[in-house]
Amino acid sequence: MGSGRRVRPVARLGAFSHAPFAVIWIATTLSLTGLAISDTSSAWLMTTLNPDPRAVSMVQVASTLPMFLCTIPAGALADMVEARRFLITLETLVVVLMGILGSVIFFDRLTPVVLLSTNFVLSVIWSLAAPAWLSITPLLVPPRDLAGANAANSVGYNLSRAVGPAVAGLAIAKLGSYSPYWLFGVADLSSIAALVWWRAPKRFGASLTRKRIICALRIGFRHAFKNKRLKAAMVRTVAVYPFASAYLALLPLIARQQPTYGAELYGILLAIVSAGAVLGSVALSWLQKRMGSSGIVAVATCGLAIALVLFGLAGDLFLVGAAALIAGAAWTIVLSELYVSAQLALPDWVRGRGLSIFLTAIFGSIALGSAIWGFIAAKAGLEVALFTAAAGALLAIPLSWRWKLRSAEFAVSV
Repeated sequence: MGSGRRVRPVARLGAFSHAPFAVIWIATTLSLTGLAISDTSSAWLMTTLNPDPRAVSMVQVASTLPMFLCTIPAGALADMVEARRFLITLETLVVVLMGILGSVIFFDRLTPVVLLSTNFVLSVIWSLAAPAWLSITPLLVPPRDLAGANAANSVGYNLSRAVGPAVAGLAIAKLGSYSPYWLFGVADLSSIAALVWWRAPKRFGASLTRKRIICALRIGFRHAFKNKRLKAAMVRTVAVYPFASAYLALLPLIARQQPTYGAELYGILLAIVSAGAVLGSVALSWLQKRMGSSGIVAVATCGLAIALVLFGLAGDLFLVGAAALIAGAAWTIVLSELYVSAQLALPDWVRGRGLSIFLTAIFGSIALGSAIWGFIAAKAGLEVALFTAAAGALLAIPLSWRWKLRSAEFAVSV
């Protein structure tokens, strides 16, 4: 007969068969869409407050710098607090912050400093929340559905990045520049409602103490800086993203160069970038069958350089759209290969800490690059900044080539 154990049938809907995951997925996707709306609106709004490229690029810096500063401590903090209550508090702060910013804009009291400061604080909140959001996913589904849950979360993020920018452009054009922030606040209420509704399972085992976390971080840093394979991934990261960040920082000004279009075009371009990211994910499996990770990153870096040149030449909508599509695809391919290489470089016992250091390198590169290209664009012109970034990305390929990345087919034991 059998052992008497009941075998649960595989759910047809995978992770979505579990109500807590389905509810929180819908809520977080709405919230991420609101964040995409806010990011798009802030970048565009700065072009109306101060069209100086240095000011416009600082929006990207304000959004990325907190990720550089907070990624490592945020991961440690997630181990010290009860995730559900922590997230409810943070998401409430987001709603209040967006309500205030929308009101400031509505009453025509917005300045560049207020906009940048608000974006910086918002990014700090989201940086602190990200590890906590990741930590609750295993509590929403059984282990057999965890991979599907992670894939669904990725789909939700890409969906938000495709829809949010277009919604932002329409909202600014039709309702006013204050409306995207109130839309974000309303959307984020769904996250709070979902977390209040959800009853998290009891957490067993003591949270890490502050002393143990500091010790763990010290060990993680020591391992990361001695791990040659991880170091290779980080070297290739700083050989790409300081240059690739030019298009993200300057895209609002690129869109504004098209005189007959406004915020709608900027939103559409960001949506095309997200569509390119989806195409890049599809192309990645084809590339992996034909070359190793180092070659794939080199090819995709060439794609980013081509996109930067096309942005610099952007005299019509076709070139701008093509550049956005290529940039989205190439960016995703590079990021995916670098991320896999970093994962393979790290043993299980230090993987989380090592990856947080790796992500810090990415965010730091983007923040630094955005500031530099804004300064160059202000002094020498938008086209010069984009062409210089393209040349830098191409030059970095041979300079960093000796740092070989680990491909997915290699097993790593360090």
